Amino acid sequence: MKNQPAPYAPTTAPGDAAGGTAGGAHEQPAALLPRAGMMRRRPGLVWAGALLAVLVLLAACTAAAAVSISRRQQHRHGGAPAASAARGGCDAFAAGRWVVDESYPLYDSARCPFIRDEFACARFGRPDTAYLKYRWQLDPPCAQPRFDGLALLRMWRGKTVMFVGDSLALNQYESLLCMLHAAAPGARTTVSPASGKIDPSYTVRFEDYNVTLVYYLTHYLVDLVAERSGRVLKLDTIEQASNWLAADVLVFDSWHWWPRAGPTQPWDFIQEGNAVVRDMDRTRAFTKALHTWANWVDANLLHTDTKVFFQGISPSHYRGEDWGASAKKTCMGETQPLNGTGPYPGGPIPQQAILRSVLAGMAKPVYLLDFTYLSQLRKDAHPTKYDGGIFGGDCTHWCVAGLPDTWNVLFYGALTGQF
Repeated sequence: MKNQPAPYAPTTAPGDAAGGTAGGAHEQPAALLPRAGMMRRRPGLVWAGALLAVLVLLAACTAAAAVSISRRQQHRHGGAPAASAARGGCDAFAAGRWVVDESYPLYDSARCPFIRDEFACARFGRPDTAYLKYRWQLDPPCAQPRFDGLALLRMWRGKTVMFVGDSLALNQYESLLCMLHAAAPGARTTVSPASGKIDPSYTVRFEDYNVTLVYYLTHYLVDLVAERSGRVLKLDTIEQASNWLAADVLVFDSWHWWPRAGPTQPWDFIQEGNAVVRDMDRTRAFTKALHTWANWVDANLLHTDTKVFFQGISPSHYRGEDWGASAKKTCMGETQPLNGTGPYPGGPIPQQAILRSVLAGMAKPVYLLDFTYLSQLRKDAHPTKYDGGIFGGDCTHWCVAGLPDTWNVLFYGALTGQF
C-alpha cells in the first residue's frame, strides 16, 4: 500500500492492498453479449457466450460485495480504507475485540522505573485491576501478534527511535520503555537528563544493546515561536524538525492540543506566510500543519531508510453519550471496555479522516498506527483520579501498564511485518 513502509524483515514485508471500484458492476459490456444472428446460426457459440456472460456477472457481483464490506469497515475509520490494512485483507486495528487474558499485564508496573506520575495508576491506588487483563484479539485472517522485547532490542541495535508529539506520544513511549525493560531487566540504562525533565526531549539508552529511545515534545509538530508580539503558531514552518533527522525510526502524533482555547492555549496568534490572525477553525489549522509536516518528511526522508509511523488520534471519554451512557457520564468509575464489535456509538473522530488523507498523498511511506477505534472501546483504561493529582479526572491519557501496551504490541507487529 502506498503509505505503508516495508518492515525491517524484508522477507515478511506486507504487500500492497488491491483496490477497485463498484461502478457499473452489474452492467455487461455489449461485446460480451451474444448477438441474435449468432444465436440462430451457431448453437455452440450461444452456450459459450451465455456461460461467459454468467461468469462475468458473478465476478461483478462478488466485486460489488467486496466493496460493500470495505465500506462497512470504513465507518469504523471515518474515511478511506486504512493505510495500515496489510496483507491478506487483515486490518489489525479494526478487526478485533477485547478479551480477558489472565497472562496480562505484560509487565509489573511497580518494577518499571520509567513511568511518570500522570500514567502511574497502580502507584496512586487504583483499586481495580480488570483493566490490566484485556488483550486485543484479532479476527481471522489476522494472525495474533506476539511481542518479543529482546528481539526488538536486537533489531534496533545501533539505532535511534524517536517519539515526536504531545503527551499521548509520551504515553506510548513510556509503555514501550517498560516492555523493553521487562524483556531485559538486567540491561544497563542511561537516562538523559537525569532529572527526567522534558525540555524539549528526554532520552533513555539501553547501553548493552546500543539502542536509544527519545521522546521529543511538540504539541503541534509545526513551530511555536515567542516573538515581540506574542506567541505565534506558524503553520508553514517546521524548523524544529532538524532535531528529528538523526532518528532511524520516527513515531509522530498530533491533534490533542489543537482544540484548546482559553488559559491552556499556548499561543496568541496563528501565522501562515505573511498572514497573521488571532484564530481560525482548528481543524483547518491542523490540516495546514499536517501538510507542512508531510512536505518536510517527503523533502528530507524520502531517500533515507528512516521508518516513519503516525499514531492514530487517541480518543478521550468525557461524554457518556459517546458510548450509550448519559451525557454527564465520564470515564470516572468505568471498569470494563465497551462490549461488541460494531462501530463505536459516538462515531469516528473526524480529524482521523484528514490524517489518513494527508498520509495517502505522501511520497514517503508512512505507516498509520490506527489505534483510534480499539481505544474508543476502552473507557475503562484512563487514569481518572489516580494520577498523583496532576490532572484530576483524567479521561484523556492512559494508565501504564494498560492500553498503550496493546498499541506497542501492534507497533511491533507492524515493524516486523506480522500484518
